[in-house]
Amino acid sequence: MTGYTRRDFLKCLSQGLCSMGLISQVDNLCPSLMTPHVWAQEEPNVKEVMFYKKLADLKIQCEICPKKCEIADLERGYCGNKENRKGSYYSLVYGQSCAAHFDPIEKKPLFHYLPSTTAFSIAAVGCNFECKFCQNWKIAQYRPEQIESIYLPPHEVVSLSKERGCPTIAYTYSEPVVFYEYMYDTSKLAKKEGIGSVMISNGYINEAPLIELCKELTGVKIDLKAFSEKFYKDYCSGELKPVLDTLKTLKRIGIWYEIVVLLIPTLNDGDQELTQMCQWIKSELGAEVPVHFSRFHPMYKIINLPSTPVKTLENARNIAKRAGLHYVYIGNVPGHEGESTYCPGCGEVVIKRIGYSILKNAIKAGKCSNCGRTIPGVWEKA
Repeated sequence: MTGYTRRDFLKCLSQGLCSMGLISQVDNLCPSLMTPHVWAQEEPNVKEVMFYKKLADLKIQCEICPKKCEIADLERGYCGNKENRKGSYYSLVYGQSCAAHFDPIEKKPLFHYLPSTTAFSIAAVGCNFECKFCQNWKIAQYRPEQIESIYLPPHEVVSLSKERGCPTIAYTYSEPVVFYEYMYDTSKLAKKEGIGSVMISNGYINEAPLIELCKELTGVKIDLKAFSEKFYKDYCSGELKPVLDTLKTLKRIGIWYEIVVLLIPTLNDGDQELTQMCQWIKSELGAEVPVHFSRFHPMYKIINLPSTPVKTLENARNIAKRAGLHYVYIGNVPGHEGESTYCPGCGEVVIKRIGYSILKNAIKAGKCSNCGRTIPGVWEKA
């Protein structure tokens, strides 16, 4: 690393200086960790993109996500963190972490993945959506040169994870799809060291890069923003169908994944839409995929709506259970019974949660300790 040791970095993390997601606020950082984004000579933060094709006249087409941006020389794509340089396409955020924190895995949220363990969570600047309700917009909606970042290459991410005993690295806060090369190389190196990797994503990724990436990952969490193309267009600058295709691909691959739906009052919480969503999940993905309905709070460009009523979340949970889904959760309501995991066989609480804390874990060797029914998930380290 440059200019500081892992010990310095860990000290800053333990003091809470590198806080969740919004560390674009430079006053919250440990100044000794900061390095300029622009490098005079070697530019270690620049790496050629893995999925793109060259076009005529020095243009390129990005093939990582469904936007398939066509980009002229010296221009950037929608995500703003990759640049065409004389007909070759480069990531500008390789090894550049704008957020780094040791989080409970439950915070992602992943409820069927190594409960009570910690994930070393990192992010780089950028996103291929613009969600008007984004909680991390101060890093997701900016360009690399606008945000202070720490140079944290893959081998240092893995070393820090090992030093802190983290069984998992999480790529999160912004959108990992747009720092694909950083995530891919880190995951591949972590796998060799027996450390898992999870992508916390909007699911807006093409099939080929997704399949290649999943060879190195151990889990995925997908934010399903709504079950409406209009919502995706109006509030996310994206499309629904590619996200549904991603979910079907994840099922086909066989990697562990969970779904989160942020319910926003009047925008995506209608009974008809939720019923259609849950029926689609049951028919296309199966009853066993965990679905989290999370509470919205006013954020970014949507500040005129109230926080989601708890009754709305409870209604969504009931709709999902009636559709036949076995593991349905309520998020951002600490202490609610919908935070816990219940065995579909005997009805017993197999994991009792309050917030990010686990009060009870009655899953033994992947099964309910009361009736022996298999509870799907990742319960043991690789």
